[in-house]
Amino acid sequence: MLKFAAFGRVAAAALIVTGFGFASVSKAAEVTDEQLKAAYAAIKATGATVPFDSILPNIAEQLKANFIQASPNYQDIISSTVDDDALALAGRRGDLEKEAATIYAKTFTTDELNTIANFFSSDVGKKFLKDVPLANRELFKAADIWSAGIQRDLSKSSGDKLEKMIGDKIKAGQAPAPLPAEAVQPQSDAAPAAAGDAAAKAPAEKAPAQKEKAPAQKPAQKEKAPALKAPAPAQQQ
Repeated sequence: MLKFAAFGRVAAAALIVTGFGFASVSKAAEVTDEQLKAAYAAIKATGATVPFDSILPNIAEQLKANFIQASPNYQDIISSTVDDDALALAGRRGDLEKEAATIYAKTFTTDELNTIANFFSSDVGKKFLKDVPLANRELFKAADIWSAGIQRDLSKSSGDKLEKMIGDKIKAGQAPAPLPAEAVQPQSDAAPAAAGDAAAKAPAEKAPAQKEKAPAQKPAQKEKAPALKAPAPAQQQ
């Protein structure tokens, strides 16, 4: 529920920016104190920066988990140290708030910011921030159902028309009939079959060359054998 509430605030801010446009973004970089004051009021009324409050705590928890995983025997020291350091950095949250106010002041005029603040401070504006997350959730469900219906009807409508038009052209001889699956399959197998034939022929060509070399080596070994045995009688005398 908290996530949906945060989403509602972000969605509200997005709707504001979309509604007024970005015509005033190109203003001078410097903003007046009056603009900043109106921007702070608009941000507070819309809760645009409320989701940012969890940034530092989430970072601290993740950091503690990493340190504890590395040194599980020092969990207490790790937790207290990280918490103390996180509290010391909490003051820097104002820097982000000031940056947000500056962005709003550059994006909207003072009158627009006052209008935004007044609306979201009203009962209707508060109800919008509270209920828009639930409304958007139901809206997304409705969009999914609508999308499925559109896909189904478009597929059926186009499929029926194309089946009739293509069928009429085939009957009139204006278009070639699609090949049946049986006719397409042998063509796809033709290349592997040809490759198989080529592979089968390759060993057949190499085989004779190997058989011709074998007889040439055997006579050479028989000629050397007598030459080694001939001196043997001379040594015995």
